[in-house]
Amino acid sequence: MAVNLRGRSFLKILDFTPNEIRYLLDLSKNLKSLKQAGIAHDTLKGKNIVLLFEKTSTRTRCAFEVAGRDLGMGVTFLDPSASQMGKKESIADTARVLGRMYDGIEYRGFSQKIVEELAEYAGVPVWNGLTDEFHPTQMLADLLTIEEKLGRLKGIKLVYMGDARNNMGNSLMVACAKMGLHFTACAPKALFPEKWLVDACQEIAKESGATVTLTEDVAAATQDVDVIYTDIWVSMGEPEEVWESRLKLLQSYQVNAKVMENAGKDAIFMHCLPSYHDLNTEVAQKIYQKFGVQEMEVTNEVFESKQSVVFDEAENRMHTIKAVILATIGG
Repeated sequence: MAVNLRGRSFLKILDFTPNEIRYLLDLSKNLKSLKQAGIAHDTLKGKNIVLLFEKTSTRTRCAFEVAGRDLGMGVTFLDPSASQMGKKESIADTARVLGRMYDGIEYRGFSQKIVEELAEYAGVPVWNGLTDEFHPTQMLADLLTIEEKLGRLKGIKLVYMGDARNNMGNSLMVACAKMGLHFTACAPKALFPEKWLVDACQEIAKESGATVTLTEDVAAATQDVDVIYTDIWVSMGEPEEVWESRLKLLQSYQVNAKVMENAGKDAIFMHCLPSYHDLNTEVAQKIYQKFGVQEMEVTNEVFESKQSVVFDEAENRMHTIKAVILATIGG
């Protein structure tokens, strides 16, 4: 069946069928091949996109900017100080203004409700670069990376360790259920995903052959799995005082050599970045000085190991975001 995503917004993976996700992954592979071969693919000349960032990011901003320019588009970046959205102008009014000037709008920020409202009023495709609830563009990059490294998606066993109710835990659970990967959230019960989303994913998994498991048992969760995935323990926008309680909750869920040895012999390590695997950041230094913790969600040994594919993931953000832009705006 032919897939046509022109005019669609990309707000969460839940909105897309496995066939549509497959289409975006295949398009990403094609665009990546063109990029690596140095073949121009500026098929969207004359189009323009705007990037609205309420939360900062290295990978998301650069991926959207390079993707847009590779496609021949004009790209405008607006941070909170450069826009009146939500302050002097409503979300709906901002969407209607930008929709008259641009062919697509990216939003990275807080509530999923904001990106949904932008999409409701913009009249052009809106892309979710990250909200507190979901991170769909990261999911395409992750699925592409898994397929490149392990040769398939269906039947892959993926374990997410850490805060499983954040945007990454939520999104990975959905993506795995949609595409037939066996998903395990390995976390303290207090940090399990919300029941409504778990129930929804379990229903989706019945169709794809996937499974969805929640457990606190690190050894059982990681035994003979194909992918170990983690993320930082305190998400952007959470108050600094959260660190103490989160460190206590999650220290036993750190990805270290013991965890990787328990996984399958060809297992890979994944992380959406940034990562606190050493003391080479201001935040890591603060945590070390206050709590004496040198490595957080992953040890430096694992992060720098041959099993780590984190920078392949980071690059794939660009190729998959390019596919989303091209598919939804159209040539």
